[in-house]
Amino acid sequence: MSKEENTANRPDNTAFTQQRLPAWQPMLSAGIVIPGFVIIGVAFIGIGVALFVTSQNIQVLEIDYTGIETNSSCFKCKNTSVKNCNCTINFSRDKLFKGPVFVYYGLSNYFQNYRQYGASKDATQLTGDLSDLGDPSYCKEPCETCCPYRKDANDKPIVPCGSIANSMFNDTFKLFQIVNSSNVAVPLDGKGIAWWTDYNIKYRNPPTNPLKNAFNDTVKPIFWPRPAYELDPTNPANNGFINQDFLVWMRRSALPNFTKLYRRITEGEYAKGLPAGDYALVIGYNYPVVEFDGRKKVVFSNVSWMGGKNLFLGIVYLVIGSLCVVMSIVMLIVYAKFKFPDEE
Repeated sequence: MSKEENTANRPDNTAFTQQRLPAWQPMLSAGIVIPGFVIIGVAFIGIGVALFVTSQNIQVLEIDYTGIETNSSCFKCKNTSVKNCNCTINFSRDKLFKGPVFVYYGLSNYFQNYRQYGASKDATQLTGDLSDLGDPSYCKEPCETCCPYRKDANDKPIVPCGSIANSMFNDTFKLFQIVNSSNVAVPLDGKGIAWWTDYNIKYRNPPTNPLKNAFNDTVKPIFWPRPAYELDPTNPANNGFINQDFLVWMRRSALPNFTKLYRRITEGEYAKGLPAGDYALVIGYNYPVVEFDGRKKVVFSNVSWMGGKNLFLGIVYLVIGSLCVVMSIVMLIVYAKFKFPDEE
């Protein structure tokens, strides 16, 4: 190779191409590493203690109402042949359940993360596209969008279509405080329980007034008691694809055992929480779970600055912090016994 060709292929004589940029490399000595591990360990232990204590102070009440046990008041309702079944569960509180109180429903052994289940919906339809209400996205094999709940036996489009919408949770809960042998209704607030992005961006109702007209020549999901435009008879603004309970259900859970927000207790004399006393929870038992060995529960919980009850996060911080402190002690012993002569 000639000298001219060799010079032509040479990189530019700059600090970047010739790797002459200034650099800094830390010199990790025992005097830096050991105190660093101690500081990190103490900080993690402090955070872990704060998280653990805070989580321990969160009040949680779980009530299983599947009705498997013969002595359960909901045993009569677990048979799917029984329609419009109600059961009542009584419970007591010996001290104030601090507010605001959040009410959740929980399901177990329910795999919302199943791929075909998650794909069984029409995203365009749920944005209020009128053209997609009458003709949901094409169904193909293997089963994809909206299958197997795209059309009913009379070839009418199902709106909203798909397995997720069709399997929407439809149990209802009413809470009463028993005062002098009479039932006092505890107000359950269902406003704002869904994600803001779901309510304002991801899901929209068809631009039709009245909303009912947008669903002409369509049918409700097979397992729904009412069509989408009548999901909330008490609040016309909470119907269609922006119904709060519908939005909560459509946001799938990653794990088979999960809870979803149902209501808040934030109004009236119960804004500060549930006072000590006796309560009656009236359950409209509609959702079948026994067939797939699932269970149902209702959960009352309050929250803290770190969210709901979660002991795992505090334990993780405590374990990592403790390991850092132990490692610093081990390194100190090793350094004191085997340090190099030039460091004496």
